[in-house]
Amino acid sequence: MPGAAHVLLAAHGAQVHLHLTWFQTVVLGVLQGVSELFPVSSLGHIVLLPSLFGWHQVVTVQSDPESPWLAFVVMLHVGSAFGLLVYFWRDWVAIIKAWLHTLVTRKIETANERLAWLIIAGSIPAGVIGLAFEHQLRVALAKPESAALFLILNGGILLGAERLRRRSEIRALAVREGAKADGGRRLDSLDYREAAVVGLAQSTALIAGISREGACMTAGLARGLDNEDSARFAFLLATPIILAAGLFKLSDLTGPLGNGLRAQALVAMVITGVTALLSVRFLMRYFKTRTLTPFGIYCLAFGTFMAIYIAVK
Repeated sequence: MPGAAHVLLAAHGAQVHLHLTWFQTVVLGVLQGVSELFPVSSLGHIVLLPSLFGWHQVVTVQSDPESPWLAFVVMLHVGSAFGLLVYFWRDWVAIIKAWLHTLVTRKIETANERLAWLIIAGSIPAGVIGLAFEHQLRVALAKPESAALFLILNGGILLGAERLRRRSEIRALAVREGAKADGGRRLDSLDYREAAVVGLAQSTALIAGISREGACMTAGLARGLDNEDSARFAFLLATPIILAAGLFKLSDLTGPLGNGLRAQALVAMVITGVTALLSVRFLMRYFKTRTLTPFGIYCLAFGTFMAIYIAVK
């Protein structure tokens, strides 16, 4: 069918090859660059939009155990990580220098030194859970029906996040452990256990429909951070995990599963990177004064629409 993705089965029937049109490649790249950083679940949208657009062959391979789809999606995520690296490059240079300094002095004295170890503490849970359960969760839940339901749940989580931020005991904790001018808790006042909890929240992004940034920001808000610092920590925490996942899945793209898909994956990664850079620039300004509420409303509305659409089509 012209303009649609073509899925070709190998002669022996054991291997699936995914071929995307250039139009689909561009659409998926832009979609990933926006939805990965906006707290609306990129994986949920990557699963739902092909169903809405009638890309039936793509829908078919999304949850196939031996499909190249995941390798393509991981490369989209790598594009997001590159966009984040470009935006936060000064932060990363300072954080890496600070981390190396702690290895020499065996002391943690500055905010950047502490932040470096908070990122490490937060990355461990997501890395371990990703290695252990990513394949099972993708096969079980990378379906439009479940993605729509989890997107609705994501909307509820985002709407509840502001209530967590306003909880009196958390605000009191912010005052005790170092408040910013707006009353929010300073990022470097988190302890390593709290960073690990935020990292654990990040692992929920393995479920299509749950936002990585939304879950991390919610966990940060629950510990007294404001929206700006919650977003910053979520973006910094996501970068090493996404890059590690890309390296881990690179062999899928360079191997037989990547046949006919490598050029599209590369182009989509570049498009995603540029779009992600624009997205993070907007969001870091947005969260200086605004909240997660509009994104929560959107997830509830779009998730409900897709659940009804899938049920009646």
